[in-house]
Amino acid sequence: MQKEADRLQSEASAMKSAATPDVHPVDEVLAPWRLLALGLQHVLVMYAGAIAVPLIVGGALKLPKDQIAMLINADLFACGVVTLIQAVGVWRFGIRLPVMMGVTFAAVGPMVAMATNPSLGLLGIYGAVIGSGLFAMLAAPLVGRLLPLFPPVVTGSVIAIIGVSLMRVGVGWAGGGVGNPRFGDPAFLGVAAFVLMTILALMKHGRGFVRNVAVLLGLVAGMVLAMGLGMVDFKGLGEAPWVALVQPLQFGMPVFDPVAILTMSLVMIVVMIESTGMFLAVGDMVGRPVSREDLVRGLRTDGLGTLIGGVFNTFPYTSFSQNVGLVGVTGVRSRWVCVAGGLILLLLGLLPKLAHVVASVPAFVLGGAGLVMFGMVAATGVKILAQVDFAGRRENLIIVAVSIGVGLIPLVSDKFFSQMPAFLSPLLHSGILLGTLTAVALNWYFNGVENSEEFSAATLVASPE
Repeated sequence: MQKEADRLQSEASAMKSAATPDVHPVDEVLAPWRLLALGLQHVLVMYAGAIAVPLIVGGALKLPKDQIAMLINADLFACGVVTLIQAVGVWRFGIRLPVMMGVTFAAVGPMVAMATNPSLGLLGIYGAVIGSGLFAMLAAPLVGRLLPLFPPVVTGSVIAIIGVSLMRVGVGWAGGGVGNPRFGDPAFLGVAAFVLMTILALMKHGRGFVRNVAVLLGLVAGMVLAMGLGMVDFKGLGEAPWVALVQPLQFGMPVFDPVAILTMSLVMIVVMIESTGMFLAVGDMVGRPVSREDLVRGLRTDGLGTLIGGVFNTFPYTSFSQNVGLVGVTGVRSRWVCVAGGLILLLLGLLPKLAHVVASVPAFVLGGAGLVMFGMVAATGVKILAQVDFAGRRENLIIVAVSIGVGLIPLVSDKFFSQMPAFLSPLLHSGILLGTLTAVALNWYFNGVENSEEFSAATLVASPE
């Protein structure tokens, strides 16, 4: 009887495989209710980061509350549009991997400086964003040709640096949010620990779909606990409108200042190098190596997203690292989950009241999940480094050691480069960029490009753009 049951199960599996023989897990379209839950999970873990930049820039400009709300709505709307382009793919745009897009923090410093300059202000920022978006689209093929400089010893080091650098964000969330006067309150730490333990328990004991949405369920449990303790603030919910349409150039025509555009273009170089590491990490996690053509399409979408951001009253866009970590934690590889997340972001951008509810999730609730997700990014870097020949080529140990050390300089000492020229700030305060440049340079010095001990799978399948 058992043999007959096993035979039937085997035949059913064979029929299922025959029905979709060529569908890679990245391209698998899940059931609508699963897509909704998994997409919402992606939105929740990126939401705080997505709205942070509009809040910072709006505060620097001393904008009234209704205009800051307008910036947030525009940001969520553009997040959704650019995520759809990146995940679905349109012509020569979109890497077609599970990637969520959001406003980059790398641009915050220069934009705040522009905001306080009377001759630039918000319209000067938008002119610089549009100009740098065009620059990034034109520069994407050139950056894509640098893929042979990223063998596993470089890729693994860069991704490990990304993960370790992001832990500061996760720790900041767990403490209650940087700048919170009650930062480190035991109640905050307790809720963050509860979320973390809930996620770990679900990852160990959960099965199937429950395991896939462990982070979402952990966040929901943490939110319920925080509400029970009276730690959730829904202030302003009643004042938020139900519907708000996002209009292009709502603040007026942008001001195109050459120096501001050049400054923001330097920021986009940083963004594209960081995105390269993110894309390689996602490709490794989902089992679809990133080719040169894939990389160019993804980087070109960074530029297009930034251009869209400038037109729709928001800022430069990049792939969000916390969502890369979420892919590793859940093991869900379908890019259509991020498509669902993009649609949810679009909806939130048009429905401010609903967006306000999501924004009410406290930072310390997100912190418990952040520790898992950012740690997963670092662990992916370690996994890639496990492929590297350290015994036969001891120089590889030097490459990893020095690049990680240099990459952590801005993390452990934010004033280390305080005496350097201000225009270099976007470059010197990105640990990811510093670590990447160091790893590439040392690999070239010790191994050379042609004689690297091994290229990544991405290099082997590279195709000309």
